[in-house]
Amino acid sequence: MDLRDFAARWCEAWNARDLDRVLAHFADEVVFTSPVAARIVPGSEGRITGKAALRAYWAEGLRRIPDLHFTVEHVFGGIDMAVIQYRNQAGVRVSEVLAFEDGLVVRGHGTYEAGADNPAGVRA
Repeated sequence: MDLRDFAARWCEAWNARDLDRVLAHFADEVVFTSPVAARIVPGSEGRITGKAALRAYWAEGLRRIPDLHFTVEHVFGGIDMAVIQYRNQAGVRVSEVLAFEDGLVVRGHGTYEAGADNPAGVRA
C-alpha cells in the first residue's frame, strides 16, 4: 500500500466532509480512540467500537466543527501501520496512528499535541 497516496485520499475525504469516503478505509470491527471522542460521545471514555459507532461520532464531530480542514505534514509507515501527522483547522498538530489488516484500518488512535485545551476546536 502506498501510504502517501492513502493519506492524500484520507485527507481529501475529510476536507470534503464525505464520511462515506472516509469510512471506506475502515473495517466494520474497527476500534478507534481519541480524547475528542471522550468529549463528544458521553460514556465512551474516548473509545469507539465498530464502523456504525465511528460514523455517528464523526458525524457529530463534523456538525460541531463546521470549518474542519486538515493539512497533511508527514506520513510515517511501519509494519501494517501508518501515522498521518497533520494540522487541523485550529492549527493544532495531530497524529492519526492507524493499524491495518487486509488493507483496512482495524485500530486507530487520534493523538494531539500535549497541553492543547480544545485540540480539535470542538464547539458545543
